[in-house]
Amino acid sequence: MGRTRYGAVFFEAVPDAALVLGVDIGARFLRAAICDLSGAVRARQDVELPDVEVGKALDTITKLRTSLVDASGLPAHLIDSAVVGVPAVVDEETGRLSMATNVPGLEGGDFRTDLVERLDLPVTLDNDINLAARGEQWRGVARGIEDFVFLSVGTGLGAGLVLRGELHRGRNGAAGEVDLVAAGRADEIDPCAAAVSDLARRLAAEGVETKLAPPYDARAVFGAARQSDPLGKAVVEEEARRIALHIAPIAAVTDVALVVLGGGIGTNADLLLDPIRGLLTEWLPFPPRVEVSALGDAAVLTGALAVGLELAQERVFANRHDGRPSVPA
Repeated sequence: MGRTRYGAVFFEAVPDAALVLGVDIGARFLRAAICDLSGAVRARQDVELPDVEVGKALDTITKLRTSLVDASGLPAHLIDSAVVGVPAVVDEETGRLSMATNVPGLEGGDFRTDLVERLDLPVTLDNDINLAARGEQWRGVARGIEDFVFLSVGTGLGAGLVLRGELHRGRNGAAGEVDLVAAGRADEIDPCAAAVSDLARRLAAEGVETKLAPPYDARAVFGAARQSDPLGKAVVEEEARRIALHIAPIAAVTDVALVVLGGGIGTNADLLLDPIRGLLTEWLPFPPRVEVSALGDAAVLTGALAVGLELAQERVFANRHDGRPSVPA
C-alpha cells in the first residue's frame, strides 16, 4: 500500500499574537500606527508638530505609544518592536544619523538608544523615503514591480530605490539622496516647496500676471494653476521640468520600470503627470512609467509597518513552541 500523502500545510500567526508600532517623523507631522500580524491597522494617530525637534519628537512618540495601545484595546506587552522613519541617512551598523537637516538635534546624538529607553522596545530606524518605497511595494502602486523608484518631492527631496525586489541602500546608506544631482550645475533645478515659492516670487517681480500674493506658498501656487492663473501655470510647468530632470538620470542609469511620485508636491497628479511623462518620452529611449503614490501621506508609515511586520512574523514563527499560538491557514 502506498503511504498516505498530505498536501502542504501552511501556518499563519494569530493576528493578535503580536503588534507592530510604526512611526513617521516628518517636517510638520508625526504619524504613528499599530498593526497586528495580519497587517490590519488597529489604531493610527497624526500629530502636527510645526516646530519639531528631537526632544519634542521623543516626547510625542512616547505619548503616542500609550494612546495607540489604549485605542487598539490590546495589551501593550504584545508590541514586538517599533520601526521609525527619519528624514536622515541611517548607518545600519551603528544607527548613527547624518544629513538630518529637517529635525534639529537628530543628527549627532543616539536617537535609537533614546527611543529604546523611552519605549522599552527593540527599535529599527530607517530613512523615511526608503520606508515609503517599502510601503508602495507592500500596498501601493509598486506591488509586483521588481525595479522602481519612489521619488518624494515636498519640503525636501529624496528617493527610495528598489532593484530586483530589494531596497538598494548604497555603500554609505545614502542611495537616493537625489538633491545632490544638482552638484556642479549652475542652473536651478530644485523642485522643493521653498524653491517653488522662490520661483513664484521671482516671476511675479518680473511682471507675470497673477492673483497670488506673497508669500507664494507652494500649495497656493498649485491651486492658482488649477484656476488658470498665468503665474501658477508657469511655475507648475517649470516644476514638472525640474522633477523630470531628477528622474531622467535615475532612469538612464537603473532602467527602472516605474517611478512613484510622493510628497506634498509630487502628488499633484492632475498638474504634473502628463508634462513629466511627455518630457521623459522626449528625452529617454526607454522612459519609465510614472505614477503618483497610492498611499499619500501614509506611505512612510505603511513602510514602517511592513518592515516591523516582517520582523515580528519571523520572531513569532521562530518561537512558536514557547506557548504563543499558531493556526493552520
